[in-house]
Amino acid sequence: MSSEVNEKSSIFEEMQKDVYNSSIPDSEKQKILTNILKLKDQKINIMITGATGCGKSSTINALFSTEVAKVGVGVDPETLEITKYELDNLILWDSPGLGDGKEADNRHSKNIIKKLNEVDKNGNALIDLVLVILDGSTRDLGTSYELINQVIIPNLGKDKKDRILVAINQCDVAMKGRYWDYKNNKPEPKLLEFLDDKVDSVRKRIKEGTGVDIEPIYFSAGFKEAGEEQRPYNLSKLLYFIIQHTPKEKRLVYLDNISSDDDMWKDNDDLKDYSTEIKMSFIDTVSDCATNGADIGGDIGSIFGGTGEKIGRAAGTVVGAAVGVVKAIFSKW
Repeated sequence: MSSEVNEKSSIFEEMQKDVYNSSIPDSEKQKILTNILKLKDQKINIMITGATGCGKSSTINALFSTEVAKVGVGVDPETLEITKYELDNLILWDSPGLGDGKEADNRHSKNIIKKLNEVDKNGNALIDLVLVILDGSTRDLGTSYELINQVIIPNLGKDKKDRILVAINQCDVAMKGRYWDYKNNKPEPKLLEFLDDKVDSVRKRIKEGTGVDIEPIYFSAGFKEAGEEQRPYNLSKLLYFIIQHTPKEKRLVYLDNISSDDDMWKDNDDLKDYSTEIKMSFIDTVSDCATNGADIGGDIGSIFGGTGEKIGRAAGTVVGAAVGVVKAIFSKW
């Protein structure tokens, strides 16, 4: 277990080692090392909310770690009942959604609004992204729309579209378990059509209620009983969208925290090569943020070879690949 922790915590150490071993001038090395320190200090704050039973806990555990609650957990004293999980610089705020009665809903709404209006030491909004999870197994999403349209979006300030992601969980039981290919863990055509219609309906309802255009996705975090395996679907797609909704300079934080269990990531739709897209998101951060202000020429592969390989290994896991070497991609620039 200790070797895994060391491997997972070494992305910034790998970057620093690459820079020290490179042949670029010392003055340029110092600029890049300063940038790496800035990247290392970045924190990501994600609020995860949704109605009772939507699968927040299973989603958190599938994305990040089955031991996430044991890494660091507490209740925010300023907003009671919002649970805080800390995984290094990735901070998850697990907030109760609405649907527990009028009194509880009012309390939850006030707590969510208070947290959304909190700012960091630089005066920026503390919460980078709100992940709203909907229950795909029910047709009654009125409470969820109330949460999104009346509580969350009005309190997101500017860039509302970029700070909210709506994900429909439990897509495997959206039609009471019918038309799901259990052997291959994917929806059959009739269920795909139903899910696409559901996504379109959610998009329209939110647009009508708030004027904000969003792009919902559907997934399944999988359900695990004693002795059973957890088999998510579209989890790589969910991670891809989370990364795309995260400021570029903060994205490397995910590399140290995404689940290393290949089975969490292997089943996805074929609309996009999510592994490559995820790798490129991390590479963009290294290319644009780590080298900002430094004159190193066009070949960053000669500097960040080890970093590229580590990104490949971590992001390759997202689709179950053993190793993905990114050094060749770096070398093309």
